[in-house]
Amino acid sequence: CVDFKGEFRLGNKAYCYPLTISDFRSRFLINCEALPSTEEKTAFRCFEETFKEYGLPSAIRSDHGIPFASGNSLWGLTKLSVWWIRLGIKLERITPGCPQENGRHERMHRTLKAEATRPPAFNFLGQQEKFFEFIREYNFERPHQALAMKCPAEVYQKSGIPYHGLPDLTYPDYDKTILVAHCGRICFNNLKIYITKALANQPVGIKLVSDGIWEVTFGEYHLGYFDEESMKFAPKEDPFGFMLERKL
Repeated sequence: CVDFKGEFRLGNKAYCYPLTISDFRSRFLINCEALPSTEEKTAFRCFEETFKEYGLPSAIRSDHGIPFASGNSLWGLTKLSVWWIRLGIKLERITPGCPQENGRHERMHRTLKAEATRPPAFNFLGQQEKFFEFIREYNFERPHQALAMKCPAEVYQKSGIPYHGLPDLTYPDYDKTILVAHCGRICFNNLKIYITKALANQPVGIKLVSDGIWEVTFGEYHLGYFDEESMKFAPKEDPFGFMLERKL
C-alpha cells in the first residue's frame, strides 16, 4: 500500500510530503520518506531504494493521485506506474472517493500525523529522524488487534522477489517490436500512431490480426488495436485490470 500523507510545513516553512509504503497483510510500515514534493523523480528514488532492501511486491495499491496515476493520461498511466508494470507488479487502484479501500494504510496515517508531525521538525533531516523513530515504534512495539495482538514486525516477511532493475522486454511471437517515441507515438510503415506519452521510450509489440488491423501489446498486456487506414488507436478499456477486487 502506498500513498502521500497530506503535506505540512516544517519549522523552516518548507513543505514536506511524506511518502509512505506499508505491507497490506502485516501492516508493517516499510518506509516513510520526508520528500519536498510529489514529483515522480523523487518518488522513483524512494521506491527503488525500498525495492532493493525489501524486494518487489506482487501488487501495489494506491489512489488515483500523482505520481501513482494521472487523470490526463490514457488508463491513468504515469512513468512511475509504467515502471512498476515493467517490474511485473500488478497495480490496484482504489475507487475514487473511497479511501476505506486502503483503510489500514489511512489509519496508520492518522497515527503518523498525530505522533510524528505535531509539532513538526525544523528541517527535512530532523523530520526524517522523527519518521524513523515512528517506524521503529510502530513496527516493533505496537501490537495490533487485527494481528492477534502481535506487532507488525512479528508477522511481516520480506518479498522473495529480488530487485535487479528492469528486465528485458521482447516480443518473439509478434511481427515487430517498436519503441514508443518521446511524443507517445509509434512509427510504422510511414504511419504515426499515437498511444500515450506515459509509454515513451518503452518497447511494444505489434501483430497483424486482420487486414490492416494491428494489435498493440506492452509486456503481457494487450493495449488495443490500430488500423492502417484511419491511423487511429482504439484502446481497450482496462487492459491492466486496475479495478480493485472488493475483497476488503
